[in-house]
Amino acid sequence: MAAAAFAADLPIRQVVLYKHGVGYFERAGQLAAGEAARLDFRAAEMNDVLKSLTIEEQGGGKVAGVRYDSSEPLSQKLGEFPFQLGAGQPLSAVLDQLKGARVELKFAETVAGAIVGARLVAADEKHAEREQIALLLDSGDLRNFDLAAATSIRFADPKLQLQFKDYLAALTGARSKEKRSVYIDSTDARSRSLTASYLIPTAIWKSSYRLIFGPDGQPMLEGWAIVDNTTGEDWANVQLALVSGRPISFVSRLYEPRYVNRPSADLPEDRAQAPVMHGGAVEAEPLAMKAMAGFAGGVIGGIVGNAPAAAPPPPVRKQATAASPFFLSSVAATAAGRELGELFEYRMAAPVTVRKGESAMLPFLQQKIDARKLLIYSGEGSEHPTDAAELTNSSGKTLDGGPITVYDGGGYAGEALMDTLKSGDKRLISYAVDLGTRITTQFDTRGELVREIRARRGVLTTRTAFVETKTYTIRNVDAKLKTLIIEHPARPGYTLLDRKPWEKTANAYRFEVKLAGGTTEKFPVPEERVEESSLAVVNLTPDLLYTYIQNKTLSDAGRRQLEEIRKAKEQIAATEEEIRRADSQADDLVKDQDRIRKNIESLNQVSGQQQQVQSYARQLAAQEGRLASLRDRHAELARKLAAMRQELDKLVDALSF
Repeated sequence: MAAAAFAADLPIRQVVLYKHGVGYFERAGQLAAGEAARLDFRAAEMNDVLKSLTIEEQGGGKVAGVRYDSSEPLSQKLGEFPFQLGAGQPLSAVLDQLKGARVELKFAETVAGAIVGARLVAADEKHAEREQIALLLDSGDLRNFDLAAATSIRFADPKLQLQFKDYLAALTGARSKEKRSVYIDSTDARSRSLTASYLIPTAIWKSSYRLIFGPDGQPMLEGWAIVDNTTGEDWANVQLALVSGRPISFVSRLYEPRYVNRPSADLPEDRAQAPVMHGGAVEAEPLAMKAMAGFAGGVIGGIVGNAPAAAPPPPVRKQATAASPFFLSSVAATAAGRELGELFEYRMAAPVTVRKGESAMLPFLQQKIDARKLLIYSGEGSEHPTDAAELTNSSGKTLDGGPITVYDGGGYAGEALMDTLKSGDKRLISYAVDLGTRITTQFDTRGELVREIRARRGVLTTRTAFVETKTYTIRNVDAKLKTLIIEHPARPGYTLLDRKPWEKTANAYRFEVKLAGGTTEKFPVPEERVEESSLAVVNLTPDLLYTYIQNKTLSDAGRRQLEEIRKAKEQIAATEEEIRRADSQADDLVKDQDRIRKNIESLNQVSGQQQQVQSYARQLAAQEGRLASLRDRHAELARKLAAMRQELDKLVDALSF
């Protein structure tokens, strides 16, 4: 077997740390002829190693294969041996499991034989507890021996002796549960250079900034990277790169053995043939042939390229003034930045050393940046706005998100948080409360305002606006000029009126207000919410139609059409009223006729009342004439009403504006 060069012989040359929990490591070194490389990892790292390991040999050699320690459970490994060594188990109990095995025991003389059994003899008054073994000697004698008296015990079978060594080796390996080794074999018989790279879980790198406002000119931005070496191995003079961004990454269980449950299948001849009953033919039909279609799948591959590295910026020299006792950090921030697709990389210009279990702060940025000081009011339960800065990333690099400590006027001004800022983008940060500015708000609401009326095929649709105004009253107590940014919530369904925001975020409008010293300003922000409703024109009364006709937003064509419909509805209503009056009069006549008939029936039973009966009869005749006239009038009005309704339906169907 080839000798193994340990990981220390393939030192870490390059480390790239990402923001999503993995790190890229590259090792390189010289291997002697016939030597295999060995890399040690934690068990939790093996899934990522097996997913990402790449190997390159220089000198013409080829990698013959990669071996690694199995993840088979210890109990499963030990279960394959013909014996078990339990915790606190006496030697006699171990030997008793190997009945029939030949052993050699050395006392004053050497005896050999097959194990018949072994036991622990309990103590008594005369003898202490002791272990005994029973052997069947080559002479045929069966004898007991005291194991404590033997100076050595040896198995005659070399295979059994080797099994004991393997068993103990498995126990030794299990004591280091986290350690797993990967072996790289090569076919080259000459010395050669080997480079191995892989990804393993690592602590993410963190960034923090210092924003320094001087007495004049552009402010300075310092960026520091915080790196933690939790790998258990020193990083000595490595090329370190820090990548901002979050590529997709996941854990795939490649290290654990997987087993698949397979279905059982039997050949037809393995089953007894059942009897077949054939039925008689009733009707014969021709057989139809069916075609089968196949399918093919394709795999699409992708190519990813890296952008060239940018040259490192020149170091920025620190300066101090009498007005500002704060100095820039005495560091050389010479990290070169470059785009990596959607990611951004900071590569340290000089090698970096971080011992295992230690952390380091590494400067990766120190340069001027475009920024202006202002105030921000977000209305989050405070009457005071916050001191803030508008940062425009003019560094040409992606600024990773992190905390920012602000220094202004030679002193500490506050702290802020910033998310990742791409080159050319800008961001607002708040770092303190401005007690010299007070802001109050008040809501005013106007009633409904019809903005639009339209109609089509008998349906009248209106758009009604509800106007709300939020007025910001701003008091600048200080004598200096200030710039205030008001963040006004962008509510769903509401639109701004007579105001154009300075900029808009996903959930707020931003308005810029200039504040003179010692003054009070009012800044109203009107908004409207528009609701749309639809009504069938046939269901509207003439009075309600008149209300729509008087609306100023209605077009002349719409007003003319609605007026025609309103008049038609009034005429229909008048005709319906005439029909109701005629029907009421007819009902009254019918009721009076019932009364007269009852009177006539009563008088016919009394003698001498013929004259009164004839009078009632004449009244009935007159009422019958009037009733006939009313019925004719009802029929005439009904015909008129039907014609009016037909005309109304035509007007409604033709309604369009």
